[in-house]
Amino acid sequence: MLAALIRPAEKHVATAEGTEIPVLREQLIAEAPVGWELASAHVEMKPGGIRIVEGRFQRRDEPQKIEADDMAALEAKVPEGWQMLSVWRI
Repeated sequence: MLAALIRPAEKHVATAEGTEIPVLREQLIAEAPVGWELASAHVEMKPGGIRIVEGRFQRRDEPQKIEADDMAALEAKVPEGWQMLSVWRI
């Protein structure tokens, strides 16, 4: 029997455009779905001081434990949009 810890691996991207980085950051965070965290942000400069910020968000839900008889069955239990973090024998 095997067990594994899994967690969501979904990603969400949002963009904001303006001149002030702190304001743009607030705009991005306001667009985050509930339970998602800003993982990274990329800033592109445009003429006239305009900045375009692309924020990448990831879900950070608590890991969940799944169990199965073998590795193939364990992998089949991982839902779409989730990733396996660790596996151990029980």
